[in-house]
Amino acid sequence: MRLLVTGGAGFIGSNFVRHVLDASEHTVTVLDALTYAGNRASLDGLPAERCSLVVGNIADAPLVDRLTGDHDAVVHFAAESHNDNSLHDPRPFLDTNIIGTYTLIEAARRHGTRFHHISTDEVYGDLELDDPHRFTEQTPYNPSSPYSSTKAGSDLLVRAWVRSFGLKATISNCSNNYGPYQHVEKFIPRQITNVLDGVRPKLYGAGRNVRDWIHANDHSRAVLTILEQGVIGETYLIGADGEEDNRTVVETILTLMGRPADAYDHVQDRAGHDLRYAIDSTKLRTELGWRPRYADFRSGLAATIDWYREHEDWWRPQKAAAEARYREQGQA
Repeated sequence: MRLLVTGGAGFIGSNFVRHVLDASEHTVTVLDALTYAGNRASLDGLPAERCSLVVGNIADAPLVDRLTGDHDAVVHFAAESHNDNSLHDPRPFLDTNIIGTYTLIEAARRHGTRFHHISTDEVYGDLELDDPHRFTEQTPYNPSSPYSSTKAGSDLLVRAWVRSFGLKATISNCSNNYGPYQHVEKFIPRQITNVLDGVRPKLYGAGRNVRDWIHANDHSRAVLTILEQGVIGETYLIGADGEEDNRTVVETILTLMGRPADAYDHVQDRAGHDLRYAIDSTKLRTELGWRPRYADFRSGLAATIDWYREHEDWWRPQKAAAEARYREQGQA
């Protein structure tokens, strides 16, 4: 297939592009606005005959229409995705996550193009720390931030276009990703790069909030599986049984990097900070046969630390600006 991958120069998108080129004969066109979260260097070394980059905005209707008509499928990763930034300025999240998604699904509808929409478990809200349940495809939406509410809105647009217009679409909601090429503003790479810089990591509140972690390579494998085998109109949850609280993650990073496990500082908790996310990926595993390869979070985290150690040239240009944004938001 000829795939149009939106946001393909971002963290999860670039990992997906690399996986597609390694695991299939598909060709890829990346559409990315190259905002602060997109990085040309994340696509370095890929074969030019199978992967090209178009710099543009997913809300640019003429551009999106032309590209969609030239491809067999659209895989939609592009999103504003940082909760702290959404609390500081929600408008870009509406422009990209709502208007951008609308622009894409309208083009896919006109051209009859297969569409896969990447979403997040944060649309379901959060769970109590002692709740034995996990999110499933039937869990009601209950978003709590401008980010998660705009992602919920984009999910609902896709579902409505499937029902009302016959859009050939699937949706996946994934748990928290980690791995190579993740922007240093995000939790795990921020802590890793702080330690590399001799700076004590920062932990929101008591650090008891739980996230369900999945390596980006496992997410990429799941998305390609859904694109090739998924049932049109269906939603699939992607998770790797990687529940860890934030304090444990920071302490594990410090331990793996040869530092004392308590060498971090607490900062004021984030407004509306969700308590716990947990994914039940039974449907994906039983119906499509997907399984995570990074089933051990600690080993995946060790590999991620090694990647950031070895790729300072990739993350160093982002670091100062990311820390400046945290200072502006009072979270330094």
